[in-house]
Amino acid sequence: MPEQTTAIPVNVVTGFLGSGKTTLLQRLLASPALADTAVLVNEFGEVGLDHHLLRRLGDEIVLLQSGCLCCTIRGDLSAAMRDLYSRRERGEIPAFRRLAVETTGLADPVPILSTVMAEPVLRHHFRLGNVVTTVDAVNGLLHLERQEESAKQAAVADRIVITKTDIADARDIAELRRRLTRLNPAAPQLETAPACELDPDLILTRDLYDLDGRAEEVRRWLAVEGGQAQAAAADHHHHDVNRHDARIHAFCLRFERPLDWTAFGIWLTMLLHAHGTDILRVKGMLNVDGSPGPVVIHGVQHLVHPPDHLPQWPDDDHSSRIVFIVRGLSRELIERSLAAFARLGTPVAEAV
Repeated sequence: MPEQTTAIPVNVVTGFLGSGKTTLLQRLLASPALADTAVLVNEFGEVGLDHHLLRRLGDEIVLLQSGCLCCTIRGDLSAAMRDLYSRRERGEIPAFRRLAVETTGLADPVPILSTVMAEPVLRHHFRLGNVVTTVDAVNGLLHLERQEESAKQAAVADRIVITKTDIADARDIAELRRRLTRLNPAAPQLETAPACELDPDLILTRDLYDLDGRAEEVRRWLAVEGGQAQAAAADHHHHDVNRHDARIHAFCLRFERPLDWTAFGIWLTMLLHAHGTDILRVKGMLNVDGSPGPVVIHGVQHLVHPPDHLPQWPDDDHSSRIVFIVRGLSRELIERSLAAFARLGTPVAEAV
């Protein structure tokens, strides 16, 4: 793995058809803070950027007035990223310091994340920054209920941007927020409307894999965790809590005493080997024997980032917490798998 401070962060912008991905990117790219950004999209025809074009650098690359590069993805994402990096190193295009990848509306984002995290050549030059998912406030509830792609896009998000709030019913927005909280309790929800000023630092550049970003993520996670029982209770009045968003749901396991790191690593490896396809996201902050601060883990399906050791705890609560976002798996199944690893202790019930 390269040093995380030198590898180019990759921001994945996803969301269902018509949810406003391109509009969000257009507005963000107007910021001087993103002038050194390259953007990979599927087709120029899907992106209304013509009035921003300054000049064409090649058959598939154009330079925007903001200084950002915009490139087409034709075929394999890995090949497109390698080609873009090669052109950067040869001085054929400006030396971008961030890459944003806009997915199609029907795309499953997990293979894209896996490409960035697992492809050996890419890992030498790139690192995952964060995942931003746009959700349409007008049609979002319907999409989450009927389209599994929409639910997966929200489930793997680090940031959820709720769009079209200026034309949506307030009650629908409130219900959408409840559903998204149950689906992905760790992701902050941001609203955007044409009149709102967007903060690119909050959405894109303050990614979760630099030191400041990780510490902030831990604090935000702890802040939202306490409100999950209330959110789940409110949602219970409207929906069957055992059937939610195309079989995708979230839950949290908590351990009050320090974990044995070796036992935990063996257990998580075996769990992901057996059920990784249906474990869409796992995030954990662990109290590990012998570590002065928490160990942060983060994974997507079968792939797990190298653990991060934070120098200190953000508050006095030193319990271990692991948030799972799964498809078709029960909390009970994962808890039972812990029984073979007695040194991990017994998880404390935690409503999410």
